[in-house]
Amino acid sequence: MNLAYRLAAGQDSGAKRLPGSLHVNRRLSQWLRVRADGVVEVTSGKVEIGQGITTALAQIAAGELDVALARIRMVPASTPRSPDEAVTSGSLSIQESGTALRHACAEMRSIYLASAAASLGVEVDTLRIEDGEIIAASGARSSYWQLADDTLLDREASGDVAPKAATEPALAGRATPRLDLPDKIFGIPRFIQDLELPGMLHARVLRPASPFARLEKLDTSRTKQLPGVVDVVRDGNFAGVLAEREETAVKALARLALDVQWNETDALPDSATLPAWLKAQRAETKVVDERVADTPAAVSRRLRASYSRPYIAHASLSPSCALAQWNGNSLRVWTHSQGIYNLRTDLALAFALPPEHIIVEHVEGAGCYGHNGADDVAFDAALLARSANGRPVRVLWSRADELAWSPFGAAMAIELEADLDEAGSIVAWRHELWSNGHSSRPGRAKAPALLGAWHRENPSERLPAINPPLVSGGGADRNAVPPYDFPARCIVNHRLLDMPLRTSALRSLGAFANVFAVESFFDELARDGGEDPVGMRLRHLSDARARAVIEAVASRANWSGWQPQEGCGHGIGFARYKNMGAWCAVVAEVEAGREIRVRRLVVAVDVGRVVSPDGVANQIEGGAVQAASWTLKEAVRFDRRRVTSDSWEAYPILRFSEIPSVEVVILDRPEEPSTGAGEAAQGPVAAAIGNAVFDALGVRVRDLPITPEQILAQDSKG
Repeated sequence: MNLAYRLAAGQDSGAKRLPGSLHVNRRLSQWLRVRADGVVEVTSGKVEIGQGITTALAQIAAGELDVALARIRMVPASTPRSPDEAVTSGSLSIQESGTALRHACAEMRSIYLASAAASLGVEVDTLRIEDGEIIAASGARSSYWQLADDTLLDREASGDVAPKAATEPALAGRATPRLDLPDKIFGIPRFIQDLELPGMLHARVLRPASPFARLEKLDTSRTKQLPGVVDVVRDGNFAGVLAEREETAVKALARLALDVQWNETDALPDSATLPAWLKAQRAETKVVDERVADTPAAVSRRLRASYSRPYIAHASLSPSCALAQWNGNSLRVWTHSQGIYNLRTDLALAFALPPEHIIVEHVEGAGCYGHNGADDVAFDAALLARSANGRPVRVLWSRADELAWSPFGAAMAIELEADLDEAGSIVAWRHELWSNGHSSRPGRAKAPALLGAWHRENPSERLPAINPPLVSGGGADRNAVPPYDFPARCIVNHRLLDMPLRTSALRSLGAFANVFAVESFFDELARDGGEDPVGMRLRHLSDARARAVIEAVASRANWSGWQPQEGCGHGIGFARYKNMGAWCAVVAEVEAGREIRVRRLVVAVDVGRVVSPDGVANQIEGGAVQAASWTLKEAVRFDRRRVTSDSWEAYPILRFSEIPSVEVVILDRPEEPSTGAGEAAQGPVAAAIGNAVFDALGVRVRDLPITPEQILAQDSKG
């Protein structure tokens, strides 16, 4: 179950509610350990996926404990020792883990001050801490390190000790160099792809010819004769090779692929009519949100529009990798999964093992925001390692595996309708969407949500993707509820029950498409009424923080001073992520030539209290660039049998030479709780680009991506 939902639903409600994920991980020793050599070990259940979370959490700990950042050691997440914080996702790491750690550190500080006061024979309020040294007014001294004792923290947090006030000096809020970057810059091995274990075998998996293909015949004899091949493993439709060296495994897989026969069917939709296909499928229909006006308003105008986005690939720069080793009936896995406890749950189901017989260790991977192939490759490694006689097995996916077999971000179709009165105010809003669910992550269903488990002789049930509940942000319906002050609204979600292409969490889930649609339609309404898009947004917003980011981005981008140029345009987009997270507004400036080129993105963001200014800026910049790539280029391509966009040539992404200038304006509010930054920019960037394209060309593209072909097709429709 999603951690935010567990917290919001009040699990363990019999106990006093503690802040953040401390509520479901209550022992202080799960989070902190003081070492006698002058180091504080910090363990979080949130993992580093390139977002800089280890640095931000280290800043929080150092600031609360009054120690130098160099004394903090961030311990990689591992199921035997880490707090269970579910999945690192949804821009919740600072909100959940950071809040928990802040309070855990405050309590640790209080415990050690009390211990020092007792040992020095002084009152607690006469003590101060300087870099871990505990100093009395008389000059008597102790330290965390002198008092280091694991039993001091072997207790549940009380929740009675308040962390430092926002006005007190702390490392949080200061620009701090990223702890993880030096290794990456200087090529020091730290990724899962770099990990080597003694006696390790290398493996590759033979993928089916298409998602629903059946393995009719497999001749392994010629592959087994290759020098260095240890074994060929088959379990139903699942097959793989084990070899002494990586290049041998690659060669063996190519040989094996020549001696296989598949039975295939046409099971995928027609990609040319995808939005219509989505609307025609079996679906579970739910009214997400509804508001009825106290007094029905007279309607002067009614406008309708339809929008869509295609399936989108994670397109991780480095293909997924995992290592696994069996010791009797115990399994150990090294993985870059974003949810090590959830993965352990599904591995236990797949191999009929008690969870305590499985250890899952997190090792950083090179790039993923969302549910890519990390969990699937971990299962591949575990299944193949059963034939390795206790030797560890490393599985590395190919580029084609990563692009064609990882879960996709769900395709979506959206229909919007708005009623306006004579003054041009929006008095009613209707939003209807069709989409598969946006989560197939492990650990949340009765059957393992692991690709290879579907292909075994006794396959796991292939369950359709679900949507997280709206209380934790939602899935397909994320940000479908508009942030504006409309007197009446109705939001309806149709979750598809058939899933020909596997869908799961892609960064921002449904918010990317919903915000693109909402903000594009809002722009259409403003222009149809001859009103400035910024002014019309402000006119429909009473939320002061929403207004502030819109005003800030308009000021930085010089919105009112824009000088029109032929083939150039500017546009705006706004959203509050998940309607309860960060506020974000974006202005895009584009140039339309042979292709659309985004020249500049200006982003204003309010994430409450800022822990790491550089971290916030980096997250916003990265999210903005990724969203620009989705908006202009990315779409999974497939025929009636298989995914065909299994290479960079067939699945183009934004190149370094095409990256726009990105300017980030951070509205720091130290008195407010922190919210996440990682997924705030995606939807507003897409909408801002779409609106800028209309401003430049007078063509409204409602079906993503905004390619030259889409522009010409829309222009021909008039």
